[in-house]
Amino acid sequence: MASLPQHKKVILVGHSYGGVIISLAMESFPTRVLATLYLTAFIPNHYSPIATGVAEYFKRVMEEPIMDFQLLFKDGSKIHQLMPCLDQNSWRQRFINSHQKRKWFMKDLSKESLLTEENFESVNHVYIVCKDDLLIKESLQEWYIENSPAADVKFIDRADHMPMFSKPQDLCKCLQQVADKYN
Repeated sequence: MASLPQHKKVILVGHSYGGVIISLAMESFPTRVLATLYLTAFIPNHYSPIATGVAEYFKRVMEEPIMDFQLLFKDGSKIHQLMPCLDQNSWRQRFINSHQKRKWFMKDLSKESLLTEENFESVNHVYIVCKDDLLIKESLQEWYIENSPAADVKFIDRADHMPMFSKPQDLCKCLQQVADKYN
């Protein structure tokens, strides 16, 4: 972001935990961001610690035995149940490896909000709900939207947690609509 020419602006897209990352980038460079787009993602707000949304996710996961965090990553089929033909075993192993290495940085994220009201409200926020996501279920996606209102909410029917594989044309259509609207 820092290397962008001063006159260039971007739309930041975050998928899943990437919603936290684009929010932090937006906070650092609000004048260079046209919009943030949260794709079935954690979406923080400026009035509570970022860890609040992450904790809500884990709270809900622990309430539902089918969503046991460890089991889910050992059996990736629940994450991408609607994905068309791909080498499922190869993809599953890459997914497991990447998530076992991921650190959630909960200590840092539990501090007071890392986002300021001024910067957060200066940027348009768009959320794409994937209606058949079994990892970040629709009800949790709605909770994120209610607790951090998005200017625009889009829905992709029959999309699982990986809409870039399960519904790529629908995702591209949504991305193009956002680009057209905010550019």
